[in-house]
Amino acid sequence: MRDISVLTERDLRGCVHLDRTAVDVVEQAFRALASGKVVMPPILSMDLPDVHGEVDVKTAYIPGFAGFAIKVSPGFFNNPKLGLPSLNGLMILFSAQTGLVDALLLDNGYLTDVRTAAAGAVAAQHLAPREVTTAGVIGTGVQARLQIIAAHLVRPFKKVLVWGRDAGKATACARDIAAAIGVEASATDDPAALVRDSQLVVTTTPAREPVLKAEWLHPGLHITAMGSDQAGKNEIDPAAVAKADLFVCDRLSQSEKLGELRSARAAGFKPVPPELGEIIAAAKPGRRADGDITICDLTGTGAQDTAIATHALAAARKAGAGAVIQA
Repeated sequence: MRDISVLTERDLRGCVHLDRTAVDVVEQAFRALASGKVVMPPILSMDLPDVHGEVDVKTAYIPGFAGFAIKVSPGFFNNPKLGLPSLNGLMILFSAQTGLVDALLLDNGYLTDVRTAAAGAVAAQHLAPREVTTAGVIGTGVQARLQIIAAHLVRPFKKVLVWGRDAGKATACARDIAAAIGVEASATDDPAALVRDSQLVVTTTPAREPVLKAEWLHPGLHITAMGSDQAGKNEIDPAAVAKADLFVCDRLSQSEKLGELRSARAAGFKPVPPELGEIIAAAKPGRRADGDITICDLTGTGAQDTAIATHALAAARKAGAGAVIQA
């Protein structure tokens, strides 16, 4: 018989938070990716247009980590009409020494939300200009809020601008951001002005046509694009990728298939961009000057999932959270 920890979303929300510790944990995963020693297979991804859904399965083994996670992440976008959340999911954490199950994390996507936002903070920490007074977010969902909260941990700006196709949702998002981090936040009806007035912009949409245009770019701008994680999605104008001084991927092979690099390649972009982990590890140069224009494409990696799941189990055990079953 073996003890297996079972943690619900409520358990995990009580002991895992979007804070500097979570950012550091995810940064460690990116650094490990640059070592070439991480075992991370391609994402298993299913597009389910008949039910307006998608499912991703991600995993990675990171040397030195106590465990490795396998995450199943469904998104069924008709669910709100049924009074159900669009996103769901769980993680199974296995021992990296024995392969036996250590924990079942029934997080309903919470840990994915945390690690995705933390990855945005890592990108901002290593690529955004040193001084950020205004941040902008294109999108109005959960990640719009969390990405800005996370970015504020590493670049404590004073003002936030929010744009979304639904003005009411943009206003609500701005209100929530202001309450969460105590800065001035407002909705705008002009995404071009949002980009013009910001030094740090995050795109958090499921768009299939660009929501950020090349002609809006200006010196000293950093963009983190995290919405494109399926073939067919595209938030950033391919011409913007070509115009930037530096374009960075979380994982080159994923960005070429699922992220912004796919669209840029189709438009004729030839350079091989560095990965974020290579910049963290100082294997490749990052921002060279405050006036540079930088773009980071985050498609989400299994290494991030293993990192946050390992962190979550340690935090839960320390807090005495969750239940234990024997199997």
